[in-house]
Amino acid sequence: MPRVWDIPVHDSTRVRDARVAAEEAAALAELDESRTAVTALVATELATNLLKHGGGGRLLVDVVAPPSGRAGVVVQIAAVDHGPGIDDVRAALGDGFSTTGSLGAGLGTCRRVADDFDLHSVPGRGTVALARVGAILPRSYTRDPLPARAGGVNVPFGGDAFSGDAWTFVRAEDRLTLMLADGLGHGPEAARASTAAVEEVHRSAGLRPAEVLRRLDGALRGTRGAAVALAQLDVRTGRLRFAGIGNVGARLREGDTWRHLLSRPGIVGVHRPSSLPETEAAWGPDRLLVLHSDGLPSRWAPPSDPRLPAADPAVTAAVTVRDASSSARPVRDDTAVAVLSPTPPDRP
Repeated sequence: MPRVWDIPVHDSTRVRDARVAAEEAAALAELDESRTAVTALVATELATNLLKHGGGGRLLVDVVAPPSGRAGVVVQIAAVDHGPGIDDVRAALGDGFSTTGSLGAGLGTCRRVADDFDLHSVPGRGTVALARVGAILPRSYTRDPLPARAGGVNVPFGGDAFSGDAWTFVRAEDRLTLMLADGLGHGPEAARASTAAVEEVHRSAGLRPAEVLRRLDGALRGTRGAAVALAQLDVRTGRLRFAGIGNVGARLREGDTWRHLLSRPGIVGVHRPSSLPETEAAWGPDRLLVLHSDGLPSRWAPPSDPRLPAADPAVTAAVTVRDASSSARPVRDDTAVAVLSPTPPDRP
């Protein structure tokens, strides 16, 4: 079962905790010494930046699937705050920028050394900074442009070491499959169920969503079971297919409107419905798909910032979690949000 680190950063003593969490995540991802050092540096800089500019916040460290759906895992570090925000994001990403009299190399350093880096900030609402670090890719590796990319965040309930929620994104030839599972309850046994779902999806990602759910039902027998939602984009046809069992939510933005994609009642691994219809929709540059567990409040609002569709999908997920909760209204369960977003024209 994968660890998830949720580190509140409200004083300088937690910066060390952020670095240690990053090193432990790098070990899980089997990164070498040099990439582990990069991971620790990024966590340190983002935690320090939370204190200097965000008035404190939380650092989420996780081992996740790459946004491209390629094989392997990467360490993802997300710094989330409800602070004053940044007026000039472009300037903040340049080395030498500072509002506190420091050297100002933090965000610029993270952007330079991480494999992926993105920043979203709204004055008066807060900032999300996100970085990923993975193994050094072989020279023969080439990026294959895809019409979509995926990312997510996972927040364990009450600072637990394990979340009962899990998500993954995997490519099988022309099919890109995004899955979010919510194991019943929370804690290690719930995590065991959602982890079994992740493993089966990686074995079955070449199948259509309804058939993957049937395979999942067998794979989760003997666990608590889970609510599961699956979205699959057929790259060749440009069609998105969706199927789900249980109370994992799904919302699809089509232009300026959002619609709910409905799942069937049941529990994967415990009680599977007899029929599993698939919802289909066209995919395009104006689409955005959000999958979420029931840790989000029932009346959460979909992201409305027009800049978010071009942002890293994990940033969109983190903004969704942040804006649906606060220190006075914390999440009430394990909370995971996974996002499928169109690949911007200037991104591979």
